[in-house]
Amino acid sequence: MPYSSSLTDEEWVLIEPLLPKKKRTKPPKWTKREILDGVLYQLKNGCNWCDLPKDLPAYSTVFWHYKQWRD
Repeated sequence: MPYSSSLTDEEWVLIEPLLPKKKRTKPPKWTKREILDGVLYQLKNGCNWCDLPKDLPAYSTVFWHYKQWRD
């Protein structure tokens, strides 16, 4: 289910190359796009991290990536 804060395909094409590459040890459960949609949802709505909708990645995953990408 897309939210008003979700990225369009055109926006994702521009943003994806800017995200850091990570060495993969196992296949990820969530895509970077899904995680970024979680970050954008929280930033737009100003909700608590633990109040992210259940169809987005777990708030702990989203928040961890947010902190990594922020730095």
